[in-house]
Amino acid sequence: MSAPNKSYDPVEVEALKAEVIDRAREDALAAIAAADSLDALREVKAAHSGDRSPLALANREIGALPPKARAESGKRVGQARGAVSKALAARQEQLEEERDERVLVEEAVDVSLPYDRVRPGARHPLTTLMDRIEDIFTAMGYEVAEGPELEADWFNFDALNIGPDHPARTTQDTFFVRPPGGGEVGPDDAGLVLRTHTSPVQIRSLLDREPPVYVVCPGRVFRTDELDATHTPVFHQVELLAVDEGLTMADLKGTLDHMVRSLFGEGMETRLRPDHFPFTEPSAEMDMVCYVCRGASVGNPDRPCRTCSSEGWIELGGCGMVNPRVLTACGVDPERYSGFAFGFGIERLLMFRHNVEDMRDMVEGDVRFTRPFGMEI
Repeated sequence: MSAPNKSYDPVEVEALKAEVIDRAREDALAAIAAADSLDALREVKAAHSGDRSPLALANREIGALPPKARAESGKRVGQARGAVSKALAARQEQLEEERDERVLVEEAVDVSLPYDRVRPGARHPLTTLMDRIEDIFTAMGYEVAEGPELEADWFNFDALNIGPDHPARTTQDTFFVRPPGGGEVGPDDAGLVLRTHTSPVQIRSLLDREPPVYVVCPGRVFRTDELDATHTPVFHQVELLAVDEGLTMADLKGTLDHMVRSLFGEGMETRLRPDHFPFTEPSAEMDMVCYVCRGASVGNPDRPCRTCSSEGWIELGGCGMVNPRVLTACGVDPERYSGFAFGFGIERLLMFRHNVEDMRDMVEGDVRFTRPFGMEI
């Protein structure tokens, strides 16, 4: 028997030819050198060093060679793959350095620049003033109460002793969402309106609570007014309700005096003038002494006051003792309990307190109006 002829090499693999390996290596090195970003380099790596690259495919063909030819081809392919891997690592390091240098330049922060180039905004003065008023009354033991802006007209009118024929129930003053179906029998049979005052919150408070009841009711209200310097169809009110045994007009007057002095300073006085409101009896208009001239302009042509027109007093809002019919509608015994209520517009109070001449400035959203008030009033 003859021995195997190990010197005979009948296999010639195209992918393992020296010129093919050298060309694949040169193509890979050229592509690596041309890569101008890390993303481009990743694509080059996949094409020239990945599992489907020419050198990787050539490496798989080595097993098809006879033993004598494997060593030489394996060395040639290994040197080529090693050169490509080394070039890839060097190019990646170079591109990462360039990226880091570019980031330092593009994302640099100049800490010497002023930090307050964007001027801060401010809370709206109406919000801050309402918070201030709430603080005054919560310090006296009152509770802040809120209610829906879309209200049944039974709460908005009937429960407040405002009958079906009252002028306030016409579309001249009220935004009706759903016409009433007879509201006299109760809230379930009533229409829907955008509330014209925050008094419905007082009704809801009496229905939800057992006397004594002490609540302050801030909120947004709606009336069909034109927007001008002194009117707006959407404005804010604060109303107060106190129901307890033995309350009188003297308690109302003392509460009003305390509120005015807390808002405008010591020495401020109030006065009550007879008036009529369906939900209070007796009723009054509350005036406060002019906070500018303190009454010194009255009868004094040498010291005219534009704020109060030299009358010495400024009208602030309506008030009075709660009408017994309102207490009865809410299930409160008018023979045992009495109460007082008052309300005023926040926009009007802001105009008085800070000499704002045009109510439209409060609703246009111009930061030049709100910023001077800052965060506090």
